[in-house]
Amino acid sequence: MAAKFLMSWDVRPETESEYFEFLVHEFIPGLNKLGISDIQVWYTQYGDCEQKLASGIADSKEKMRDALTSQSWQMLNDKLQQFVENFNQKVVPATGGFQV
Repeated sequence: MAAKFLMSWDVRPETESEYFEFLVHEFIPGLNKLGISDIQVWYTQYGDCEQKLASGIADSKEKMRDALTSQSWQMLNDKLQQFVENFNQKVVPATGGFQV
């Protein structure tokens, strides 16, 4: 069964421009190289919750585990942490549709 990687975070206001460049040119392509596809990032416009919600899908929970325990993911995550705060992540079975 496919696995879905769910993430949420707030962008540090002073890093908005650099964050966007990193997201588009490194983070999303990096996740794709790890075998995590169908990357989606949503912006929360209203409400008291995380500013960004993101997800990606791997073919199986084993492939997701391999991706998220890799040095490549650690490097991507370390760089992401320079631009965000309140980062959370979890892996769930991919059931289709919007999941939280």
